[in-house]
Amino acid sequence: MNNILDFETVELDSKSNELVIIDQTLLPGRIEILRLSEAKDIWDAIHELKVRGAPAIGVAAAMGLYILSCQIEASTFEEFYTEFVKARDYLDSSRPTAVNLHWALMRMDSVVKANMAKLPSEIIAALRKEALAIKEEDIAVCRAIGENGLTLIKDGYGILTHCNAGQLATCKYGTATAPIYLAHEKGLNIKVYADETRPLLQGARLTAFELSSAGIDVTLLCDNMSGSLMREGKVHAIFVGCDRVAANGDVANKIGTSMVATLARRYNIPFYVCAPTSTIDLNTPTGADIVIEQRSPDEVTTMWYRERMAPEGIGVYNPAFDVTDNDLITAIITEHGIARAPYSDSLKKCANKKPGQ
Repeated sequence: MNNILDFETVELDSKSNELVIIDQTLLPGRIEILRLSEAKDIWDAIHELKVRGAPAIGVAAAMGLYILSCQIEASTFEEFYTEFVKARDYLDSSRPTAVNLHWALMRMDSVVKANMAKLPSEIIAALRKEALAIKEEDIAVCRAIGENGLTLIKDGYGILTHCNAGQLATCKYGTATAPIYLAHEKGLNIKVYADETRPLLQGARLTAFELSSAGIDVTLLCDNMSGSLMREGKVHAIFVGCDRVAANGDVANKIGTSMVATLARRYNIPFYVCAPTSTIDLNTPTGADIVIEQRSPDEVTTMWYRERMAPEGIGVYNPAFDVTDNDLITAIITEHGIARAPYSDSLKKCANKKPGQ
């Protein structure tokens, strides 16, 4: 059986003009590769978490928009752009919280506008180049986040993570797992604890799967066990990813993250958020301004059970994300450096840095 890390999380097949992804809803039991070219199939893949994780969603959306652009029949820029905007906005509606989705689609939009004097065929070629560039940049960004985060890890550390901000959420390395992968490469003795992450079990199905596949010492625990683990002194640092960072440093990440951060404060454990600068949204003042996606009650009551595990007709609260207040965050690790409070200043500096600065 192939190692899950041998597969590309998101890939563009330029010969067949298809988006190629791992169906992450089937992991770890089955590795199935999906090849998508229709708008609804690409929208469904993002909405149904077949591809998930803010960076991977952005890459998939960019590649998907390029593929849909290839299907536009137009002889003028106006005709092309009208159809392009329809496809852009349709993909943008698939998930509301992860800022990378909108960021990547608007970056593709900028390419179209910058080439408006050219033929549609030339615009499409430029879109392909941009989509591939977004993927390559994601790999470089995750590597840089890993290198910056590695400076915060010592030999013998126990590291807790929540949800999956690993390679399966990006194109390589991951965000929160990037420091972990690099520490493992350097031979540091580390032990990772992965929250299962209810209700979709990304920690159990994905993080534990990919880290164990990489030969990293990883232990799975239920979400409500992390406090016990911290009290026993087994956790020395916590690394999580995020889907949106507000201008004040509040962070939206997978539901349950704020509880982990609150416990970390109680036990004086550093709580680090790993975030590409593409995830920093300076136009969103605070976490209160972040739209939180509400998902189906079935994910809580029936999805993982042979028989329904809750009363019929019971109300279900199922937000996909929660907001962690900035005062609970020790630092936000970006590809351009480590931001610390006051975040309104440090995040702006990181977000405005150019590659290589």
